[in-house]
Amino acid sequence: MAKLGEICAFQSGGTPSKNKPEYFGGEIPWISTTALNGGKINEADAVAWITPKAIRESAAKIVPANSIMIGTRVGIGKVAINTVEMLTSQDVISLINIDEDKWYKPYLCKLLLSKKDYFNSQARGATIKGIKIDVVANIDVPEIDYTTQRKVAATLNKIDTLIFLRKQQLAKLDELVKARFVEMFGDISNSRKVPMQDVCKIITDGTHQPPKFVLSGIPFLFVSNIVTNEIHYDAEKFISEETYNELIKRTPIEVGDVLLSTVGSYGHPAVVKENKPFCFQRHIAYLKPNNSVVNSEYLRCAILSTDLQRQIDESVKGIAQKTLNLSEIRKLRLPLPSLSLQNQFAAFVERIDQQKQTVQQSLEKLELMKKALMQEYFG
Repeated sequence: MAKLGEICAFQSGGTPSKNKPEYFGGEIPWISTTALNGGKINEADAVAWITPKAIRESAAKIVPANSIMIGTRVGIGKVAINTVEMLTSQDVISLINIDEDKWYKPYLCKLLLSKKDYFNSQARGATIKGIKIDVVANIDVPEIDYTTQRKVAATLNKIDTLIFLRKQQLAKLDELVKARFVEMFGDISNSRKVPMQDVCKIITDGTHQPPKFVLSGIPFLFVSNIVTNEIHYDAEKFISEETYNELIKRTPIEVGDVLLSTVGSYGHPAVVKENKPFCFQRHIAYLKPNNSVVNSEYLRCAILSTDLQRQIDESVKGIAQKTLNLSEIRKLRLPLPSLSLQNQFAAFVERIDQQKQTVQQSLEKLELMKKALMQEYFG
């Protein structure tokens, strides 16, 4: 092993004063951590264009082309290789003077990416956390031959490409469901609507009093566990069976019920698809559809429609923390086509979900493979 600090020099970035317009509008690209994409970047990724005067009179320094850049604040652990000379913000340090006959830079980038969790664990700071150059300099670098470095980088690149393609497949399947919804139900903003409270037997929320948590047991979910049509049961908090039996009297959860986030990333619905016990906090709304008039999958997709999302945006209250109140949820106006048509749509969604499950399983295998190879190559 070599230490990273032994095979390169480090160059810090800087931001010219925004109060001096003569520093901007030049020909030298300047980037921040937002540009670090794990691959190569160029002038097209510039956030601003800097003048020579700014370089002379500020902490900004030109980074030679083909240097490795790494985020040390805000985007900690993000990396890229610049193909042209450029400047960086103080949140980026650049690795320069690397012996290119001995070290393959994409290999070093993969090494740095594998240490992202470690970098985050070392971040310090009261408001904005960051890591010091010493943390990066002390990273161990396996000293393998140049040809093997290229093979390692190529293998990981192939896996990254496959992961990207699988994620694209999932996104396209989601778009297919949205397109099918519009095809079957048209512009629902002009349809006859009924209040949400007319199609649900129960509209309430989770517990308002934090329960007594235990080391293991029944998952207790927060808003972060609810994403669009996915309920993540890998909770960090758990409750006892006794507490669970008390809480479910108010929220008798069954397969087909709908959960809806109401704070922060509000307006994201998910259908309960597994018959497993769990409870949740008050920032998650609980909707029990009346299945004689509305299908759960139709209800979920209707909530995601442009019309209902607009209604939701107009209904949220608060400035610092926007909240969708239960009273506003009950008043949301929902188009109600025939139940047979809703069921046809739900059958289509089920077929798409089966395809998504296959793709998701493939994605998870690829991510596990990548993690295992990162561990094998970089420790």
